[in-house]
Order: sequence, then structure tokens, then C-alpha cells
Amino acid sequence: MTQHIGVLTSGGDCPGLNAAIRGLSKAAREHYGMRVTGFLNGFRGLAQDQTVEIDSAMLSGILTDGGTILGTSRDKPHRMNIGGKMLDMTDAVVATYQRHHLDALVCLGGGGTQKNALRLVEAGLNVVTLPKTIDNDIALTDRSFGFDTALQIATEAVDRLHSTATSHERIIVVEVMGHRAGWLALEAGIAGGADVILLPEIPYDVEKIAAAIRRRTQCGKRFSIVVVAEGAMSTADAAEVEAMVNARDQAESKKSRAEFSAKLQNFHDEHVGQTINLTRKLEQLTGQESRLTILGHLQRGGTPSAADRVFATWLGTACAETLNARNFGVMLALQGGVLKHVPISEVAGNKRLVPLDHPLIASGRLVGTSFGD
Repeated sequence: MTQHIGVLTSGGDCPGLNAAIRGLSKAAREHYGMRVTGFLNGFRGLAQDQTVEIDSAMLSGILTDGGTILGTSRDKPHRMNIGGKMLDMTDAVVATYQRHHLDALVCLGGGGTQKNALRLVEAGLNVVTLPKTIDNDIALTDRSFGFDTALQIATEAVDRLHSTATSHERIIVVEVMGHRAGWLALEAGIAGGADVILLPEIPYDVEKIAAAIRRRTQCGKRFSIVVVAEGAMSTADAAEVEAMVNARDQAESKKSRAEFSAKLQNFHDEHVGQTINLTRKLEQLTGQESRLTILGHLQRGGTPSAADRVFATWLGTACAETLNARNFGVMLALQGGVLKHVPISEVAGNKRLVPLDHPLIASGRLVGTSFGD
């Protein structure tokens, strides 16, 4: 019998989403004879039954487009703002799935999407996920689409900032995305020849960063480039977070754990401006004029790179094969150059962080890069 599948994109927008939608939908419709329905604006569209039928006309010309033709949101099925109230919309999601007589739902997204997809699996739905995020931090996959494009954008920015840094003998601090994982900062920093790279995985000592910059000045270097992930922390802040995490994990009541989780969230929210403070502190400690550039959403927009188009298309078509084989409850992951099916239950709630013994960290140290430690 003809399968009817639904597809949605969730979380932040990301280069390659349209390529993945195209690969999935063309293979599903034209090769396997499936019907494909798109749900608009992520899980909100699934809960509120906002749909569009995906046909060949809709797929035409989208391979090179950034963003997502389906729209996206950060709404969670179990906690959605409806009329100013936070409601559990899981039952509404299940009802929409059943109303459309779906055989499976495909969710394209990052870490949050994997957790939300797992909840739907536990609610009895057939779900398959594809890994997308510019942070490259999804567990059990070597790569997520969107990362290569963001890396190119971040590297180009570092390249361009070199000229103004040398012209004015400045310290240029470049903030790139990466809340918990430093893959983007690490690779953009290495590719751009950054003098300092700060990662969430390696707490930094600002005095050591300043000392590294002063050594460069003493050697006749006129400038310094500092690439910092937005989630990078000082040793003091990292110790405070670790203490809160330990307290939360040891709390006996659900209420206490929720309170510690709220404190952690507040800490991370207030941590957003840490790169501004870091830039000011470096200027004070080195006596060298310092300027900050925050790339922000520039890294997520625009035309996807060739590598992301190829990878997203591969994932999309492989997803159609997976659906045809009725293999559900899995994420398609790249492992050792091969696409594999990994249980969503093993992905959700986990992150792919930069190992402290990663070869790129060792390589950076060998060319004189400081990691602030």
C-alpha cells in the first residue's frame, strides 16, 4: 500500500534544510510512490494541523535556497504556548498524525528536535529523524548538515578581519555560535589562523590569554585574532556551573531539580554577554585596542555550500529508503563515511562535544595557538 509520510523542520533554520526536503520528497514520491505532506512551522504546525502537500512544483529550484520552505519554530509538543498558556499538545499531535493516516513522520532538526521526536516515538508514532545543526554537536553522527556552510562563513569572516586587525594593531575578538560544543570555533579558528581559540569544553583563564597576546607583541606581532564560541566560559564560571549541575543531580525532589535547572538556565541567559566583557578585559590587561565582532545569525543564513547540499540530499534520499523499509524510531547518522541507523533513544539528550584529546586541539597547540588554559 502507498505510504503517507509527514515531514517537518524544527529548531533554528540551517543551510541544507531545503536540499534535505527535496531529496527526501523526490525519492519518496517519484521512486517509492509515497504521498508527502509538509507540516508548517515545526511541531506547532503538527499540533495545529497546518499542512501543505509537497509536489514537484514546490520542490523545483529549492536545492540552493537557504532556510526552509516549511518554516520552523522552537516549539515543543509537550510544552507549547497556546493563547499565553503553556500546554501539553502531545495528544493534539497524535490526533493530527492519525487524522492524516500517516505511516511515519520525518523530523529534521538538532538536539532539541531529537528529544521531541523521542517523545513522539514514546507516544506511539513512527518517526525518523535527520541531523541538522551548524554546531555539529548531535550525538552518534560524525557530521550534521549546515555545519560546513557555517564553517565557511565563519572562516571568511576571520580572514577578512585579519586586514583590519593588522592595519590598526588591534586585538580582534570574533564570536561564533556554539553553546555547548566548540566545533565551529575550533575549525574556523584553525582554518583562519586564529592566535587564540576558546571552546566551551576548555575553561579559560583571561590572564593566560593576555599573556599569550603580550608574548606575540614582544615578538613583533602587530595584532591578535581571538575566536571564541558563544558558550566558552572562564574557569570560575565553569566551576560555578559544575557546582549547580552537581547540586541538581543530587537533589532528591523533582521540585528541587527544577529549581536548579532554572538557575542554570538563568546563568546561561546572563552569560550571553560574556564575550563583551572578555574583550574589555583583554584591552585592560594588554593595553592594546580590542574590538569585538559577533557573527550571530549570519552563520545560519544564505546559500548552502556544495558539501551541505550533497550531504543533505544523501540523507534525504536515504531517509526515503529507510521509510520504504519501514525502519522507524531511528536517526540517520554518518559514521566512518557510511550512513547508519541509530536509535533516537540513544541520540536524544546527548551531545557530541570536542574531546580534549582531539587531534585538532593538538595541532593548534603545535602551531602556537592558545586555548586559554
